[in-house]
Amino acid sequence: MEEWEPISLNELFDEIQKTEKDLDGELKNFWDLIKIDPIKWEEKKYGEMGGGFWVVAICGNKVIWFNDIEEGFNISNYKIFGEIEDYWCNQDELIHVICKLFELIKFGGEPTKRGGPSQNLIE
Repeated sequence: MEEWEPISLNELFDEIQKTEKDLDGELKNFWDLIKIDPIKWEEKKYGEMGGGFWVVAICGNKVIWFNDIEEGFNISNYKIFGEIEDYWCNQDELIHVICKLFELIKFGGEPTKRGGPSQNLIE
């Protein structure tokens, strides 16, 4: 069995750049407003293995972050800057997560289709 390694910053930037080339209009403007230079944030349940998870955008009390255990982007709340409050194991591409958060901001509500604890970690 191959040993898990956290995503490198260069690999993460590659993922972000692939998405950015496909953004335009309102979605590009929204992304440009919320994106940040990736920074590792704590997540107390599963984040310690990789030294935290990369947060790539902040919007109000929500962050977009990359779960490199499950290899997908997620939206979570935060109360304390630097700490991801909710762990999700979605395997979404960045474009889908940006669209979800944009719709959430535009129309209200909560993000849907969230995955619970990682199946990879439970086994």
